[in-house]
Amino acid sequence: MSGLLLLVFLAGCATQRAEVATPPVTASPALQNTPTVRSRQSSGAFDLLYVTDRAPVTASDSTLSYGAERAMFLSFGSVSVTPTRNSPTSELRVGVISGTGQFPATPYGVVATANGLHRTPRAVAAHDQAAASLQADVARRLATADRKEVVVFIHGYGNSFDDAARATGEICRSLQNQFACIVLTWPAGGSGGFFFGYNIDRESSEFAVADFKKAIRIIAEAKGVERLHLLAHSRGTDVLASVVQQLAIEAYVSRSSLWQRYKIANAVFFAPDIDLDVASSKLFAWVSDPDLAFGSKSSPSRFPPQGAMHLTVYSSPSDKALRASTLLFGSALRLGQLAVGRLPKDRSQAASKWAGSQMGRLVDFVEFSGGGFIGHSYFLSDPAVKADLVALIRDRVKAGDPRRQLVEIKRPFWRISDVRQALR
Repeated sequence: MSGLLLLVFLAGCATQRAEVATPPVTASPALQNTPTVRSRQSSGAFDLLYVTDRAPVTASDSTLSYGAERAMFLSFGSVSVTPTRNSPTSELRVGVISGTGQFPATPYGVVATANGLHRTPRAVAAHDQAAASLQADVARRLATADRKEVVVFIHGYGNSFDDAARATGEICRSLQNQFACIVLTWPAGGSGGFFFGYNIDRESSEFAVADFKKAIRIIAEAKGVERLHLLAHSRGTDVLASVVQQLAIEAYVSRSSLWQRYKIANAVFFAPDIDLDVASSKLFAWVSDPDLAFGSKSSPSRFPPQGAMHLTVYSSPSDKALRASTLLFGSALRLGQLAVGRLPKDRSQAASKWAGSQMGRLVDFVEFSGGGFIGHSYFLSDPAVKADLVALIRDRVKAGDPRRQLVEIKRPFWRISDVRQALR
């Protein structure tokens, strides 16, 4: 029986179909009286930019698609997403997938010269051409977007290419299609079944880190990008944590920060399927390494300005899918189950060292108490969570502002309230 329940909960790790839309966000107190750009609601078709290291496959109708096998190269293109009915609350359907470009296969070619190893001119030229094409696509989308900002989403375990596109489309629709939206999709959803498939997906998510770090760096440097928002769900948060770790170190050694160098304004983790200690180690590795070079030499006491960069973690103690992960890995606590009362004492004391500092304002933990039977995909289905995301990303409202329906527990811990109850 326990094994059966484990399989059921692992099945819940896969993102649910995007069927429940946010109620009109202008009706929520969390979003009223905010001086932002005009909002635009569209119930018609729209297209997303995708970047993937899934292997391409030919669908039954001879069109391009992507499966669960790994590719040794990074591809990108456009995928159309359409509501099944002419309604802003209808389920999204994935349409035509059009490939635009492809990076060279990894590892890139090298050649021995009298001056040591060099990348081959052919590999460098192909990389530069692909990077320029990807950046041109980002710039083209920004040119017609209300906001010159990019929202990137990384999905979780068990998701197909279509699942990832639908989830990204639902997020983009919640934000009223004001941003350039990109889905980063890795080789998840294989045929290993729920139990063995989870382990296969876990390794595939690790495989994707190098590709996605490269993609996010290239996207951030595209013409016209003013802000970059990185969102991830479940196993995708481990990918994002690793990407942020590596980019943060890159930025630090160049005497910069994630905000200054890559324009990263938000990193948002939904139901993160990652051990609490592992997440802390990855996200703040550079903080605890005073010997790390800051420019040409180490500067043990110095931090570059963090600017607008902010980390938000949405968690639910009742997330049953993460209970299965805890059993599999023997984790003391998954980050996606975090609640202020469950934080180990030594971790709480460590966090208190940041109180009142700039770093102390870098992170918010938002606890959610609902979520249904499995309680893992509430970021797509629950109106209160979706409204809070809109307030965070679109309206730039900080935790503690009355326009966000958050109840303070003890900063940086918050509890999300029900928008529907607040409207009564």
